[in-house]
Amino acid sequence: MLKQLSSGVARCEVIIAAGLAGLVTLLILLNITTRSLGYALYWTDELAIHSMVWMTFLATSVVLKRREGIAVTLLVDLFSPRFHAIAKFVVDAIVLFFGGFLLWLCWRWYDPVALFVSGFDISAFQMDTFNFIYSERTSTLGLPKFWSWLCLPVFSLSLLLHGLVNITDSMADVRAVARESI
Repeated sequence: MLKQLSSGVARCEVIIAAGLAGLVTLLILLNITTRSLGYALYWTDELAIHSMVWMTFLATSVVLKRREGIAVTLLVDLFSPRFHAIAKFVVDAIVLFFGGFLLWLCWRWYDPVALFVSGFDISAFQMDTFNFIYSERTSTLGLPKFWSWLCLPVFSLSLLLHGLVNITDSMADVRAVARESI
């Protein structure tokens, strides 16, 4: 079930990332067109940047789920299949740890418990925590920046999910290679 959830999340991430890539392209073309006509739309730059950031984090999550990241395997290829399985397990453990650690950092940064305790009053939240995440706004769009920064907790959650599935598969691979070598 967890594997199916991970695959479904990855499919959604691919679709959204592809849509954001298209949006970035359209925004840049719109920016070029309006600037050449002398009527620059400054918000297009900012929206393109935020879209690109979200696209990057979503695509990175899928790449790590599929284990398709760039790697130099020259040294690892010299070793046995058992070493390959163990190396894959170690990499998956590092990805899982990173996803969990990033999620913990995002929890501390967004501090939803303190926000709830303050009654969702941003001023009271800021006075109690000295955390101004919810009051910062983007330069040209004027949107709260925390909406853009939500890509980090979303990324860490999906990375945690994908990491759990991958490490489970890696553990099975290590066991299978160990049985074959007996």
